[in-house]
Amino acid sequence: MQIENENEYEDLLGQWSDLESGLSTLLNNPEATEEFGPRITQYDRWIQSLIEQDYDMGLYLLFQLASNSPVGYSASHALVCGVLCHLVATELKIIPSERDSLVHAALTMNIGMTALQDELANQVEKPTPKQQAAIRAHPIKGAMILASKGIYEDDWLDIVTLHHDESVERTDLPVVSTSIRLSRILKAVDRYAAMISPRISRAARSAAVSARTIMTQNNSKADEVANALLKTVGLYPPGTYVRLDSGELAVVLRRSDAVDQPYVAILGQSSEELYPDPVLHCTAEGKPQIRNALPASSGNNQPHHFKILKLSAKIPQQA
Repeated sequence: MQIENENEYEDLLGQWSDLESGLSTLLNNPEATEEFGPRITQYDRWIQSLIEQDYDMGLYLLFQLASNSPVGYSASHALVCGVLCHLVATELKIIPSERDSLVHAALTMNIGMTALQDELANQVEKPTPKQQAAIRAHPIKGAMILASKGIYEDDWLDIVTLHHDESVERTDLPVVSTSIRLSRILKAVDRYAAMISPRISRAARSAAVSARTIMTQNNSKADEVANALLKTVGLYPPGTYVRLDSGELAVVLRRSDAVDQPYVAILGQSSEELYPDPVLHCTAEGKPQIRNALPASSGNNQPHHFKILKLSAKIPQQA
């Protein structure tokens, strides 16, 4: 996909923003939402359509939007998890009906604590005993809310119920039930997305650090879910910031065949010293190389994303 002008860029960004905003309204007011299940299905199809238009550009806009979300942490987190679950399910060749259950669960897993999750994201202090009790109860509460809205699909409800359950990681994937296997995928995606998202109480970790943490936490043996997650987004996902060994600041634009050597747009010496125009560079082809990944806050002085994304027309898209 090519973005020819700023209107096309604004339209595409607006579609992601509208998706996030609609999901926020639904999660914050489930009791007032008519046809809840069909609405979730609609958002799921919207996700698929945006990703199919351009995989890397979709990730770029998603990660940029998530780091500057105007609608609240909970809805932004749900959207990131829904997209990542779709991509991981595709990589693992999960059958469509199970993929649907996984993505729908990702979008609604925290519906039992939407307001509280937004509150915690803006809270410096540790959760109070009352908040801790609500956190522990939210998987079951969420499943109950979904059932009250006419959701009777067992896998969807089971995944929401189990998405924080430690037991889902104790057995190899091929021999567990469908709901446990899918819950394990969501658990890993949920953890990764939480790590890369900023909160008042802590800065976001870089995507690379978060990916390595997930690989380490998911058992000493090569974990299928963590490997699929790494393959789908790369060690440095599109839309994330990196520091090059030249000292320059860059943002990842597209993945390459190597998970740790993406195409980047070199922005400048720092977020305060941006070049007039970003410079396209494929790190797989030589210097400068990525020295380290940076948290989303590294792009506080927002670069010109239209100019950056226009460079993507020069890059072959990955499957």
